[in-house]
Amino acid sequence: MTELQAHVFKHRHIFGLEQMSREDIEFIIATARSFKEISNRSIKKVPTLRGKTVVNLFLEPSTRTRLSFEIAAKRMSADTFNIASSTSSTTKGETIIDTARNIEAMNPDVIVLRHSSSGAPYLLARHVACPVINAGDGTHEHPSQGLLDIMTILEHKGSLQGLKIAIVGDISHSRVAGSDIIGFTRLGAEVWLAGPATFIPYGVESTGARIAATVEDAVTGADVVMALRIQKERQQDPLIPSLREYAIRYGINRRRLERAKDDVLVMHPGPINRGVEMSPDVADGTWSVILDQVTNGVAVRMALLYLVIGSGKDNQEPGEG
Repeated sequence: MTELQAHVFKHRHIFGLEQMSREDIEFIIATARSFKEISNRSIKKVPTLRGKTVVNLFLEPSTRTRLSFEIAAKRMSADTFNIASSTSSTTKGETIIDTARNIEAMNPDVIVLRHSSSGAPYLLARHVACPVINAGDGTHEHPSQGLLDIMTILEHKGSLQGLKIAIVGDISHSRVAGSDIIGFTRLGAEVWLAGPATFIPYGVESTGARIAATVEDAVTGADVVMALRIQKERQQDPLIPSLREYAIRYGINRRRLERAKDDVLVMHPGPINRGVEMSPDVADGTWSVILDQVTNGVAVRMALLYLVIGSGKDNQEPGEG
């Protein structure tokens, strides 16, 4: 029995890492690793999801996540259809439930949903027969980003057990932070958070993460430093005095990074506000694995699609059938 056949993946929907065990997460990453080499072939396509229909329902702006899911589906020969907020009937007043019912009537095999409201994937799943994959809901979770972040760290460090991971920035509004904190701690890492008090959610310590008094404290001795985007679109009122002050007090620059371990990894879920969350020389430096994150995103999303609508339910080896 191979590593991929040893675990039974029971999740019909992908709502978040909160519902997943350590074994589930490791199984998804192992499945993604088996798919990653497909993207390096001269013909980047396998028949794994031939005849399956994937609907990317993105009711909030997205570039890399939507494209990553579309590439993932097409590399497994699925038919993909993209619905954006600007072209959706929700702009005419249609509810997400009515949108879901109309899409359901066309018999998709899976709906990949991004929505500005936390919990929207749960609501959608109650009204459709097919699996739903959360591509980011409000300030709740972004599970595929969390998984690709874990995969990227594992590729460079081998394990998350005992690592110190510093997450710096807008924790309150980041669904990436929501998934990363759960995933990192579940795999044994020590997660430290830093940022303005207005960016640190009340009670976040209950997740197992620790709050650092300063960015310097969070970064010192860190194996991984991740900066987060300031999500101004989710702030009704400005929560920081200015971007310039934020960059001075919380931006990840070379001087701060020198406090971390010599082999530190620098990560960012993108898009980057260069010179604010991270200086350009750090974003493009030898520590940076930001583009590795993007590459691994396709492999992780291939794995998720395979596990919910492909032969993954039967633990058949990827690429078969």
